[in-house]
Amino acid sequence: MAATYSFDVTTGVDLQEVDNAVNQAQKEIAQRYDFKGSKSTIEFKRAESLLALVADSEFQMDALFDVLQSRLIKRGVPVKNLDIGEVKPAGGDTVRRDVKLKMQLDGETAKKVAAAIKDAKLKKVQAAIQGEQVRVSSPSKDDLQDAMTLLRGKDFGVQLNFGNYR
Repeated sequence: MAATYSFDVTTGVDLQEVDNAVNQAQKEIAQRYDFKGSKSTIEFKRAESLLALVADSEFQMDALFDVLQSRLIKRGVPVKNLDIGEVKPAGGDTVRRDVKLKMQLDGETAKKVAAAIKDAKLKKVQAAIQGEQVRVSSPSKDDLQDAMTLLRGKDFGVQLNFGNYR
């Protein structure tokens, strides 16, 4: 019987890199002239995978988010995995924005990934949704490489990670 090879499609971000990016952004905000005397803060709630941004005005919120986003990009955190919330008024004459981090494939995205593989009609390649990941298997390693190339070429709204290749 021929061996079957497989890999897992997942998504997520490195929480330590997010923490480092938040610390760098906070240092930059403390130094910037346009933030002097403001109540602007970035809070990273690691357990909830949430970034809470607070600023004095919507203009400062945009600048605060730009600083955070540039730091995340420099640290290699995929910005596609950010679920950016709306700017809402908060207490004390401030505005607030919550940014959730997408740490796992949701059911809808997993279905899209599996459907993309099935629609490509790659020979003997099968995709199975297993919780928050998609297991792609085939008897041919070359077919699995083609499946990876296909998935990299499509946009699913999150950055896909390929792991557990065997």
